[in-house]
Amino acid sequence: MPSILLKNIDTIATFNAGRQVIKNGWILIKNNLIDQISKHNSDELPSADQVFDLSGYLVMPGMINTHHHLFQCLLRNIPAMQDVSLFSWLHTLYLLMSEVRDEDQYVATMLNHAELLLSGCTTNVDHSYIHVNDMQFDTQIKAAQEIGIRFHLARGSFSVGQSKGGLPPDNIIEKEDDILADTERLIKTWHDPKPFAMTRIDNAPCSPFSVSSQLMRESIELARKYGVGNHTHLAECPEDDEYMIQNYGKSSVYVAEDWGWTGPDVWYAHGVILSDEEIAILGKTKTAVAHCPNSNMYTAAGVCRVRDLLKSGATVGIGVDGSAANNSSNMLHEVRNAMLLQRVRFGADALSPTQTLELSTLGGAKLLRRTDIGSLEIGKAADLIGINLFDKPAFAGGMHDPIAGMVMCEANQVDLSIVNGKIRVEKGKLVGLDLLELINRTNQIAHDLVKRTEKRYQINISEPAWRTAYPYQPRKL
Repeated sequence: MPSILLKNIDTIATFNAGRQVIKNGWILIKNNLIDQISKHNSDELPSADQVFDLSGYLVMPGMINTHHHLFQCLLRNIPAMQDVSLFSWLHTLYLLMSEVRDEDQYVATMLNHAELLLSGCTTNVDHSYIHVNDMQFDTQIKAAQEIGIRFHLARGSFSVGQSKGGLPPDNIIEKEDDILADTERLIKTWHDPKPFAMTRIDNAPCSPFSVSSQLMRESIELARKYGVGNHTHLAECPEDDEYMIQNYGKSSVYVAEDWGWTGPDVWYAHGVILSDEEIAILGKTKTAVAHCPNSNMYTAAGVCRVRDLLKSGATVGIGVDGSAANNSSNMLHEVRNAMLLQRVRFGADALSPTQTLELSTLGGAKLLRRTDIGSLEIGKAADLIGINLFDKPAFAGGMHDPIAGMVMCEANQVDLSIVNGKIRVEKGKLVGLDLLELINRTNQIAHDLVKRTEKRYQINISEPAWRTAYPYQPRKL
């Protein structure tokens, strides 16, 4: 692997233990690790196979997306899912999910990872919970390897359908013995527990309203046998919490605690509906939450109490969630909205821009129990991003605090991304990928998927309802 020297860097935000900021510095990458990081001085810079002059750049650790559903980029902006709360949104999503094929999954994995890389993400967790038609979880892993992102596949599942009181339709559920067997197969085949691993497997039953309590208990026992992480949706919205109280007699975290689903190897997606007592449990047990602000706003789920979770000692990372509940996979946008949403709830000083960036780097690394990523330090993985602050109008006049500017001035895309010592984005372009061809292919597959769903279920989900109700009138708000 060629060595890389990044020189003349305007600002290096290390996010190390001392939160060191280096002005006019340089970084040497050898193999897949950070070999040296320093300020400029009179000494000659080290030689390298590739040298990049990053004058005007801010360089920081690559961001870590802790919750996604990659297939959903095929389902962005579906008219029938635009103006509904979570459970109604899910009913339509389940119909579309039943028509997803393995080729669809491959293309969605490539497209979403392209979008993530361009927005500063170098490690992604996909909560992959559907196994229908010819879909194979291995396809996602191979696609992630192809595009070169660090990848955690959280093997999700549905096992309780509508006939047994669950939310998903019966035609998309799996048998629990099959789920456990395939989770174990994936761990044995793909999981790499060593430092700097590019592929890891986590255990991730989808949610308490789509799997049984038995599967929750048995799956976490299996996961702890192999030392892998555990992920699920929990306390996502008021309807979610009502389901738990109706069916289990307790609110979400208390039920999860009964199942063994607390601890530093557990993280929940969303965690919006949490009482003070439940937050205290998460802090005491060092359980983590993947905060997904855009998704929570889109489905009107509520506001995750990030400030209170952090005060309790719980770990918090950032997640973009699926593109059908976000309509984007942009980590930079997610970080900005994570900060702003806390301010809406708690006040202007609730979360600073640099604290929010820490959630997307150090927070994500801690959530995944990884000490090899999340900061720029000698001996850590060479996962880093860079953005030229001096050629973008969004930053003009805002150079008083370059690191905060990544959030406050709403950066949209990075100019440089290096993952595991390999350049993945250079001068704002993905390396080795025809993005336009991928976009065109994604659009065609998304169109075909919706049409197959409409034909199978004899429904119309691609035409906004208001156009039918008011064919000659603008939409009434």
